[in-house]
Amino acid sequence: MDYGMIGKIEKAKRYAQERSRFLFNDFSVTMKGENNAHTVTYKAGEWNCDCTFFQTRGRCSHTIALEILLEGMVAGEPVSL
Repeated sequence: MDYGMIGKIEKAKRYAQERSRFLFNDFSVTMKGENNAHTVTYKAGEWNCDCTFFQTRGRCSHTIALEILLEGMVAGEPVSL
């Protein structure tokens, strides 16, 4: 590995520890629930999940888990527990 790449890896490690540098705009995640896998998406500040509970309530354990995991890294109000 060349010296330039070593410097980039060290910088990446430092960045990864500074969560405030990251703001996710959109993504798709497959989350393994207790019974089934569910697809959760986040786009332009809006969560979506393919589970039945989300379809009726607009929030579910899958989206809330990701809100907790990504606190401060997605737009919107933080989840209140």
